[in-house]
Amino acid sequence: MFAYYFELGLRSLRSSRGLTALMLLSIAMGVAACMTTLTVYHVLSGDPIPHKSSRLFNVQLDPKRAANRDDAEPPQQLTRMDAENLLRDKRAVHQVMMSGAFIAVDPEGSGKAEAPPYFSSARWTSADFFQMFETPFLFGNGWSAAEDEAKARVIVIGKETNDKLFGGADSRGKTVRLRDKDFTVIGVLNEWRPAPHYFDLYLGSYSKPAELYVPLQTAMDLHFGRAGNMDCWGEANGVDALSLQAECVWIQYWVQLDTPEQFKAYKDYLVQYSAAQKAAGRYQVDPNVRLRNVMEWLNFRQVVPSDTRLQVWLAFGFLLVCLTNAVGLLLAKCLRRSGEIGVRRALGARQSSIFMQFLVEAGSLGLVGGVLGLGLTWTGLWVVRQNPSPYAALAQLDWQMLGTTIGLSLLASLLAGLLPAWRACQVTPALQLKVQ
Repeated sequence: MFAYYFELGLRSLRSSRGLTALMLLSIAMGVAACMTTLTVYHVLSGDPIPHKSSRLFNVQLDPKRAANRDDAEPPQQLTRMDAENLLRDKRAVHQVMMSGAFIAVDPEGSGKAEAPPYFSSARWTSADFFQMFETPFLFGNGWSAAEDEAKARVIVIGKETNDKLFGGADSRGKTVRLRDKDFTVIGVLNEWRPAPHYFDLYLGSYSKPAELYVPLQTAMDLHFGRAGNMDCWGEANGVDALSLQAECVWIQYWVQLDTPEQFKAYKDYLVQYSAAQKAAGRYQVDPNVRLRNVMEWLNFRQVVPSDTRLQVWLAFGFLLVCLTNAVGLLLAKCLRRSGEIGVRRALGARQSSIFMQFLVEAGSLGLVGGVLGLGLTWTGLWVVRQNPSPYAALAQLDWQMLGTTIGLSLLASLLAGLLPAWRACQVTPALQLKVQ
């Protein structure tokens, strides 16, 4: 019976091609506007590491003097002394201290004498970074905790850097020169772009990951500097602000805690650590710690741009306007067919059969409109990707959003068809036959 209704629907749509085109365009434009903005929001608000986000936590302590505190929220980063103390105690499954940076790369150190030096993004970090954040390796692997302590001159590079300096070959054992210092390549990362860039939001929530990874202790020993947010309340400035004794927060610190028991134990440890630091005179306030997992951290930092949320609501409003227009067109089309409906009713068709016929017709319209809307959505996302915003390149239609596009189109058309279908099954056969 469904096939029969579907055939009747197609015949009806072909018989009023102008009206059908208007309805298709109305549904397609509404769906495309909605799905374009929804896809962007989906990309920006997604879980960057879904299978592990509930087990990765950002650590916050409160070393500030009472006079320097703006509110009850502790600083979002740690001092170098606190970070090194926590790293040394190793109370979590994995722990990472790190900071972003930009540094000059001299291709001559890699055997490319004709290439000029250039600046590249870098990350000074500790050994657990690669295992904790599950970075994909093309060649080799990261360094060990022992190499952290030894301030080894080792480096992990990204695929882009490997292609630029070594033509994409296995570059393990080769040299990369940062400023005037040589580092031995021990690993090459494959293409990798978590979105948002959750473990360091200070260099851009949707920026590309760093291309160069060096032990933090090595970078500090060589006075390489760093980039990103820094908050000081002591006398340190310039290079001194990076010293062990400086009263400055600039290090991101993350831990992996796999069970609720580990979470509770680690939070108790942070409270005890803060109390000990207050007793020693470093901290002036009572223990004030925070442990937020990945999604809690992203929500706290309000990573998703507020205008994106507004655009989603506006797009759904536009879809509602398009649906209202489609309802009017379907209703007009239905009323024009009152005579046909009256004849079918007189021949024995039930009201439910008439209702289903018109609902299937609306669904057929939605299916075709969904395909057209999908094409318009791809066009809209292409326009978004031309935007210079850091997140623009991430606006891609994945399988989930592809299915959502078709589903939304079908749902929208079925909703639009409810009123016309109901009106159609209310047609009085006797009145129509008398008119005919």
